[in-house]
Amino acid sequence: MSFQAYLDNIQKKTGKTPEDFKKLAAQKGLADKGALMPGVKAAQIVAWLKEDYELGHGHAMAVYALLTGKRE
Repeated sequence: MSFQAYLDNIQKKTGKTPEDFKKLAAQKGLADKGALMPGVKAAQIVAWLKEDYELGHGHAMAVYALLTGKRE
């Protein structure tokens, strides 16, 4: 599955766009201006997304990659 396909599936499941997740991460104090705060680990992001949005591990890691700036 391509990275874009992950993002598309996430949006279908949650109704949230990649930009929405950047804003939500900032509201939770995990990110600033779309980038993760220093010291925030993948496990924190995965736990948040699994709990609040019922995302699976792979989809949560796609959002983590988006927040780290490794993928866009």
